[in-house]
Amino acid sequence: MAEKSILAYFQSRQQAESCVPKLKALRAADIQIDQFGEYPGHGVEETFNPLSNSDFPGLAYLTLGGSGMSQDARILTAVDVDASGMADGSRELLAPDPEDMTRRDILLTVVLDEETYDQAMRVIREAGGNI
Repeated sequence: MAEKSILAYFQSRQQAESCVPKLKALRAADIQIDQFGEYPGHGVEETFNPLSNSDFPGLAYLTLGGSGMSQDARILTAVDVDASGMADGSRELLAPDPEDMTRRDILLTVVLDEETYDQAMRVIREAGGNI
């Protein structure tokens, strides 16, 4: 049988995980949930005092978890409102449209048989996914 794939975007990992049991019941061949962002790196996985540790790469590393960037990229990234602490969440408030992709940084990838494709699309949409 032919396989089809679905890429769906969610606002939270919990939303994406809520449809996994239903997709498994549809006998999906592969299901994967990932988080992506606009900055490279995996995030800060340690707690340290930047004043006592002069080796940290900069503000973008501390606030956004960005790593592996050049000096110029680190400077430009640090002026982002999310890095500076000046973000107030208004991006979400100004975008009540459910089709808006603002802050949809969770990607659900599903590979399944063509005959269950429509059912899987319905399950994902009911869980809040944007396809």
